[in-house]
Amino acid sequence: MATDLLEKLLHEVSLGKISIKDAKRALEGVDLQKEDFQRAVDHGVFTPAEPGTIIKATISPSGGSALVSLLFIWGIFWVTYWTGTMAYGLMNGWDQQQLSYHLFISLSTIIIMGIVYQKWVLPDLIVVKHERNKFIPEHSQRKYEKDWKEYKV
Repeated sequence: MATDLLEKLLHEVSLGKISIKDAKRALEGVDLQKEDFQRAVDHGVFTPAEPGTIIKATISPSGGSALVSLLFIWGIFWVTYWTGTMAYGLMNGWDQQQLSYHLFISLSTIIIMGIVYQKWVLPDLIVVKHERNKFIPEHSQRKYEKDWKEYKV
C-alpha cells in the first residue's frame, strides 16, 4: 500500500470522515513491519516543518463540552454579581476595602474564565516562521555610510 494512501486514510480517520472499523477493514491485508511503522512515526514527529506551515495540535479536549459551558455561565453570573455590587457600593459610599474586595473577586473570576478558555477552547496553532538575519549587510558597507548619522552630545 502506498504511503500517501495510508496517510490519507489516517487523516480521514482523524477528521471523522471514516470510522476506525472501516480503516481497520481497509488495512486487513496490508503487511506493515514494526520498523516501517516506527520510521513513519519518527518522520512525522522529528521532520522539521517548512517555513509558513501551520501546525494544529488536537490533544486538548473539545471546547464545546458541558463542563466548559457551565463554567462560562457560572463565571458570567458571578462577574455580573460582583461588579454590580461594586457599582452599588460606589454609589452608596462603601469604604475602599470593601470595594477592592469586590473588584478582586470579579477580576479573579475573569482570570479563571480566561485560563479555561485558553486551555480547553482555543485551538493549539503554531505557525512556523522564517528565521531572519539579525545583521543587515547593506548598512555595513562604505557606500551606505550616508544613511548613518553620528550625533555628538
